[in-house]
Amino acid sequence: MSYQSINAKKEEFRKYLEKNGVVDSITKALVCLYEEPERPPNPLEYIKQYLGGPSSEDLELMKQENEKLKQKIKELEERSNKEDDKKEEK
Repeated sequence: MSYQSINAKKEEFRKYLEKNGVVDSITKALVCLYEEPERPPNPLEYIKQYLGGPSSEDLELMKQENEKLKQKIKELEERSNKEDDKKEEK
């Protein structure tokens, strides 16, 4: 791949990010981080929250809840299948 080709791809990607508001959103998040009177202990978490993402703790809680719900679905499906089998026997 030529040097010019690589630069063209980078420029195309940069334009894509600008067009879709990514550059603006990241810039705003970084400005807010810069303007914080006290630096947060985890700047990455700060930026994630600024952009509307869940915190690491929230994400872990959602994963745990998801696993519980999957287990509940499995139990309910098994119960439903058993009841269907009983109906078929009658």
